[in-house]
Amino acid sequence: MSDTRLTTSSTIQLRGTSPRSYLPSAAIIGLGEYRPNTSITNAAVVQRWGLTVTDDWIRSRTGIISRRIASEHESVAYMAAGAAGKALATAQVSATAVDLVIVATASQSRRVPGAAAEVADMIAATNAGALDVNGACAGFCYGLSFANDLVRGGTASYVLVVGAERMSDWLDGADMNTSILFGDGAGAALVGPAAQPGIGPVVWGSDGTAKELITIAAGSNALRMDGRAVYRWATTNIPPLALRACDAAGVSVADLSAFVPHQANLRIVDALTRALRLPSHVVVADDIVEMGNTSAASVPLALTRLVAAGAVSTGGLALLVGFGAGLTYAGQVVSIP
Repeated sequence: MSDTRLTTSSTIQLRGTSPRSYLPSAAIIGLGEYRPNTSITNAAVVQRWGLTVTDDWIRSRTGIISRRIASEHESVAYMAAGAAGKALATAQVSATAVDLVIVATASQSRRVPGAAAEVADMIAATNAGALDVNGACAGFCYGLSFANDLVRGGTASYVLVVGAERMSDWLDGADMNTSILFGDGAGAALVGPAAQPGIGPVVWGSDGTAKELITIAAGSNALRMDGRAVYRWATTNIPPLALRACDAAGVSVADLSAFVPHQANLRIVDALTRALRLPSHVVVADDIVEMGNTSAASVPLALTRLVAAGAVSTGGLALLVGFGAGLTYAGQVVSIP
């Protein structure tokens, strides 16, 4: 079986391609989260935007009860730094040991500079490179794959991967496809060397033919989404992706402890769970109920909540799947820290 699978521990000798004499394994060794203080209920959303729907209507179509909305000072970088600091503290790794900070975000307010360099400065990661990734809601899974390859390849020892979003900045209150769905927050994972592989091979792709389903047009500050079409696309295309990610890692759905899909909509999460025929022991993340759709932040936030709540055990396997604008998608199996 290939050394890239989670079930192996073999090493590969290198011939001068790296300062290290072996190819290490990598794993998530710390998690962190930042949830804005302000929680907005469905009733408050209805009142805020002057909508003609009810709390029950929103719950029945999205599963959302509340979402967090960032205040003025809670920028993408501020929230990302908060989550990153907690991931470092959990792993007991100094910020100065971090080689690269990756921030996955689609809602950074300015084009240049990106958020990652600011985050590195805020957490005093003085030796770190910095990179923003815009893979929309799949961004964290993309960044996690980059981090895994960098550590395994010997380029880095520790990589911080943060999904951070202020989606509330891009909402049109009159558009019920988006105004009732999205929230703000950040989740982070510290990837570092490990005795055994803890991050399975990524399975990813894109579908540019569906690029118009989720957009923010040039010169616009409003997110637009065809919710019904996204639902059909996700429930058709993501189950095969999820199974391919399990196969790439050398595991089956019966080996999983948790399923952590992008928290797009609870109806989508439930549909994916049914399609995968997950055994009853597999815990399914439902962070969307209290956080709304937080785009690139949703997967790390949902995973961190499961760990913090004691719903999953260290060493168990979690299937992560992200999908969103582009359309982009990615998934991998990870060992729970």
